[in-house]
Amino acid sequence: MAVGLRCAAIRTCGRIVRRAFSLRTAHSVKQMEDALQLVRNIVPALTGGKHKGQAGRIGIVGGCQEYTGAPYFAAISALKVGADLSHVFCTREAAPVIKSYSPELIVHPVLDSSDAGREVEAWLPRLHALVVGPGLGREQRLLENVEGILEASKAKDIPVVIDADGLWLVAQRPAVILGYQKAVLTPNHMEFSRLHQAVLSGPVDSTDPRGSVLRLSRALGNVTVVLKGEHDLISDGQQVLECSLEGSSRRCGGQGDLLSGSLGVMAYWALLAETEKTDGSRPLLLAALGACLLTRQCNRQAFQKHGRSTTTSDMIAEVGAAFRELFEA
Repeated sequence: MAVGLRCAAIRTCGRIVRRAFSLRTAHSVKQMEDALQLVRNIVPALTGGKHKGQAGRIGIVGGCQEYTGAPYFAAISALKVGADLSHVFCTREAAPVIKSYSPELIVHPVLDSSDAGREVEAWLPRLHALVVGPGLGREQRLLENVEGILEASKAKDIPVVIDADGLWLVAQRPAVILGYQKAVLTPNHMEFSRLHQAVLSGPVDSTDPRGSVLRLSRALGNVTVVLKGEHDLISDGQQVLECSLEGSSRRCGGQGDLLSGSLGVMAYWALLAETEKTDGSRPLLLAALGACLLTRQCNRQAFQKHGRSTTTSDMIAEVGAAFRELFEA
């Protein structure tokens, strides 16, 4: 029986690898099979001996009057992937709306307070990772508060995923994240162009996207960068992974929030995993690959059911099945 299960797992792994990566040589096939297995290795086993919180306590920093959906999507995705607790630190006006979306979330209406930095910092010792930016907006006071939260997170060595308007802040003040190798940036095409211009003082070389991602990561001090697109490019300044798992042509708003929320959990898991499980690979590179694979698989499954009407809520409903298909089959 054990041999049969192992053979089935190997076949599943091979099928996913063939769908997921741009492969040119037998050597690259082996590399990608190894990478997928390493992502699987960081997923913690579900056992009866664990207590609430051990699988992850994730904080989402974002949510304002205009944007309440994004922090909800990121926070609920973190729970669906396997975190035990999901906190949202948002503005006072956004809090009742986000609370109304789900009783699963712990919502703190503090982000626009005069003492926001101190209030969020008090929670940092209880959190395993932060996701900064979903629904943040660009109000100057909020950006200043978030800058203080990022500084406090770095001081406490907490992994940070930065997306959306958190990336706007980084583009304005790259020093806030420079050299912090427990950070992951998840820009789309426009956000990447803005970051590239701010950090490297020039436009992106559209003929060499892999090289552009690699150079930006290096310029930021080997911060992990995930360039989202038709194929996701992931670099830690040392190598580039290209994830091209088939998703769909549907590009509804909120998909990046699913990715950032799931990445927050996987970043914690990857950093927690023993060295032998990651085989010397950079943990956040594996976490980013896992989150990209999962988001694309959710998109694919949701589109098969809903077609053009697919929304991010439909994708989040697929997280459990998609996770099993990728990482537990």
